Amino acid sequence: MNILISLFIRHYSGKVKLLRPLAKEIGTHHRLAQQLWDSGIHDARLLAVFIEDPAQVTSEQMDQWAQDFDSWDVCDQACTSLFDQTAYAWNKVFEWPSRNEEFVRRAAFSILAGLAVHDKNARDRKFEMVFPLIKQYAADERNYVKKAVNWALRNIGKRNLNLNKKAIHLAEEILTMKSRSAQWIAHDALRELCSEKIQKKLKLKKKKITG
Repeated sequence: MNILISLFIRHYSGKVKLLRPLAKEIGTHHRLAQQLWDSGIHDARLLAVFIEDPAQVTSEQMDQWAQDFDSWDVCDQACTSLFDQTAYAWNKVFEWPSRNEEFVRRAAFSILAGLAVHDKNARDRKFEMVFPLIKQYAADERNYVKKAVNWALRNIGKRNLNLNKKAIHLAEEILTMKSRSAQWIAHDALRELCSEKIQKKLKLKKKKITG
């Protein structure tokens, strides 16, 4: 085993709060990130996510890492701290929902949740194109999938007033579905997206943009 990985296991395993400061010290390091990921160690994989260079991540690597996901936190950190910054992020949003593995499908919606926050240049239409997938997979009763679908829907609806209205409409459509998962997703999303706090925040954001 690589000596750096051995040292990591000895000094940092189980100390998740130290991983981001450590990643900052290391900087981006594509080869080390792959070695850490290949170790199969939970905390090592988190560090791998934090030091990987998005510009060097390939579509094949994303598929490989997604196939390895076995916990929600590694999945979500990979998707919102790395994958959503890659050139293939949107491709995976449309590709991975059709995969039946729970964490791979979750990953698609986790990336989408990340893009809703981080992709400042994406037009509203791009997010609207994903609405059919959100509606379709809202019926997936698996816990890790339904929570990611809900997360993506809420983040899109908090992006701006236009998407807020459309996300609310989508949630109302989902609410009519005969699925416990869909019902939960819709109720939870509507509770937040219709709240006075979010409405006030989005109106203030629009006012700043329009001057």
